[in-house]
Amino acid sequence: MIEQMVMEKNIPDLKGSESLEFLKVDYVNYNFSNIKINVFSFPNTSLAFVPGVGIKALTNHGTANISTNWEIKSPLFQDTGGANLFLSGVYFTGIIVLALNDFGHPILKLQDCYAQVSHAHVSFSGELSVLYNSFAEPMEKPILKNLNEMLCPIIMSEVEALNANLSMVEVLTKIDNYILLDYSLISSPEITENYMELNLKGVFYPLDNLTDPPFLPVPFALPERHDSMLYVGISEFFFKSASFAYFTSGAFNVTLSMKEISNHLVQNSQGLGNVLSRIAEIYILSQPFMVRVMATEPPVISLQPDSFTLDIPASMVLLAQTENSTAEAIVSMDFVASTSVGLVILGQRLVCSLSLNRFRLSLPESNRSNIEVLRFENILSSILHFGILPLANAKLQQGIPLPNPHKISFVNSDIEVFEGFLLISTDLKYETSLKQQLSFHGWEGLNLISGQWRGKPVA
Repeated sequence: MIEQMVMEKNIPDLKGSESLEFLKVDYVNYNFSNIKINVFSFPNTSLAFVPGVGIKALTNHGTANISTNWEIKSPLFQDTGGANLFLSGVYFTGIIVLALNDFGHPILKLQDCYAQVSHAHVSFSGELSVLYNSFAEPMEKPILKNLNEMLCPIIMSEVEALNANLSMVEVLTKIDNYILLDYSLISSPEITENYMELNLKGVFYPLDNLTDPPFLPVPFALPERHDSMLYVGISEFFFKSASFAYFTSGAFNVTLSMKEISNHLVQNSQGLGNVLSRIAEIYILSQPFMVRVMATEPPVISLQPDSFTLDIPASMVLLAQTENSTAEAIVSMDFVASTSVGLVILGQRLVCSLSLNRFRLSLPESNRSNIEVLRFENILSSILHFGILPLANAKLQQGIPLPNPHKISFVNSDIEVFEGFLLISTDLKYETSLKQQLSFHGWEGLNLISGQWRGKPVA
């Protein structure tokens, strides 16, 4: 990343004046402009944690090949042309300190910056290049002096520019038309000898209500692992806040026609035929049917070792559309659907899918009081299993964006479920070709929401 940054950096002109005693010239004013780094390499780079402080970066034996325009003026002559500058023995060390501002944005500071170039070789081009190259060596020393004085200020300005960009990163991200996600930092990163730990808020909110959910997160600790580069712990609170936000925003209230449900059935026409024929057998009706499903409470999240379940308490109403286009309720029933949640990482997102485990049905007072519960349990279970859940899984395919730095992709990822949290273990790969907007979490392609910090963090 440093190499790419340097390649794109606009370097200020190098100006100076030197006397050339061997040519008996009192002074030569020179100016190197349009300085462009064509090749830059840090073959030896190391990073080390400094406990309680930050990350120490060390690079040495760096090289650079630079092209530039030059202009020389002296009492005897003046000229312009081009030149190549080869730098070797490039050395840099500094401590990167990570913190956060009042809005939960990460900020960077650079301490103890030291940068030096040991050797420089100038090669002039042009008609009089042989002449100029003969006194190039005396000019290399002042060039090195000027360049070494510029390096740390240039690096510091880059850090300040990066902080300006980080301060503009949105900490609230719209997930869909119902909820948004807050991934802001809640404390400065913890640095130990072996790892760096980031605590993120990780709370979902309805789009029109940024009030914290009426429950608190339970603290949890990540297990001691050392085989992967990054470990992400996602608490049960994270998913509970999503469930509560969706419920509050009305996302769990849907009305579907049998045609819409059938479009999401598995490739088995007999399954849908059985459902419709059994309903027709009971009611002997020919009107089109609709199913209205309404969550009566926020779905209940449970994370246990190797088990992620979602219990959905809801009511289901079967509706028949009459000739005057009104919907007449045939029967209303309460149910609890217990589902297992499957997890997979696709790209930079955590994708969930639901599968039905159990279905418990109860029949409240309705206009068909003589209908037995058992006669409908299989019917409604089939509608839920073959129609509603496929619709839900199609929505879930967009996934949840995971916190990952800019242009960093996950590789060799694994997911484990523990009591109260799930653990993602993954290695990281820097992708120069990833076209992401600058973002602390790398949420490309999402609609970012501007908003002011809303008070104390909760997770």
